[in-house]
Amino acid sequence: MIRYIGLDVGTKTIGVAVSDPLGYTAQGVTTIRRSSLAADLIELRGLVELYNATLLVVGYPRNMNGTVGDQARYVERFVESVRGALPLPVEFVDERLTTKMARQAMIDGGVKAEKRKQIIDQQAAVLILQGYLDRAASKKREQEDS
Repeated sequence: MIRYIGLDVGTKTIGVAVSDPLGYTAQGVTTIRRSSLAADLIELRGLVELYNATLLVVGYPRNMNGTVGDQARYVERFVESVRGALPLPVEFVDERLTTKMARQAMIDGGVKAEKRKQIIDQQAAVLILQGYLDRAASKKREQEDS
């Protein structure tokens, strides 16, 4: 059984998603309202323990032209703190446009604006983690076919 946690790290919130025990699908679980790094790490540790997670998949916000900007460096610093506090491997995933895609999917699904504001970050985390899971499954199929 494997469980991965996906994170959409922002300055005010962290969207959190978790994979199913077989590693096929991602579901949104919570949005951490950021108050301090110490509190963020305590909450993340609790989620890792609750879901018995074996990997963190973190969205890496590159600029649209592929360069690394201020927000990506912010996420890198956050992940360094996570690595010091949690004994888990961390993988970065390009997250360009995930928040926009999550917002549009919710609009298309008829989710009201107030509810969208509450869950947008965890829905972005779902897209980040699901993309990772899909790529991992594709790689596994390619290896099996070889």
